[in-house]
Amino acid sequence: MPSSDSEPERKPRVTQATLVRKARALLAYRPAGVSPQRRVQRRYTMRLWSVRHARFLEGLYARFAHVFLMLHPVWNAIGYARAERPVKFVERHVKGFMFDCRMCGQCILSSTGMSCPMNCPKQLRNGPCGGVRANGNCEVEPDMPCVWVKAWEGAQAMRNRDSILAVQKPVDQSLRESSAWLRVTAQAAAERKKARETA
Repeated sequence: MPSSDSEPERKPRVTQATLVRKARALLAYRPAGVSPQRRVQRRYTMRLWSVRHARFLEGLYARFAHVFLMLHPVWNAIGYARAERPVKFVERHVKGFMFDCRMCGQCILSSTGMSCPMNCPKQLRNGPCGGVRANGNCEVEPDMPCVWVKAWEGAQAMRNRDSILAVQKPVDQSLRESSAWLRVTAQAAAERKKARETA
């Protein structure tokens, strides 16, 4: 009987299913900064703090939006496209720390109790799915409190609590990784200008 070391080495068999899995992994879309490992390791302390202090953050955000709108002539002079990169850098880090922001470019935190709906594994923009666990956690990620349960809790503390009932549009993926701050400011400035012209 020949020794085992004289046997030719077997190459691992590559099946069509293996090739499809590899291709799917490369092409699969992942929101910014999301991976199963990151989610497992992450603690939700800051995100939950933001929900608990939704009323305070609502007022702070309103003042911030007012200041940003006052700076419209500056953004206009610089050019919104040119201001995008530095503003987006600051926005990503501030909102990432506070809300675990995914930079969807269409921020609705003021309508969702300061709980970012893009943290939902299903990325639902209009309320929870039917799989919320009895303890209020996510069915996909059992260690994570359901984003929409927290959104409802946060909204109840806010002055504008009924805004959570507004039906949100689907996410426009073309706006991903852009600054929501600048977009909202540009829209508000355009509306203000239109109102002045009408008056």
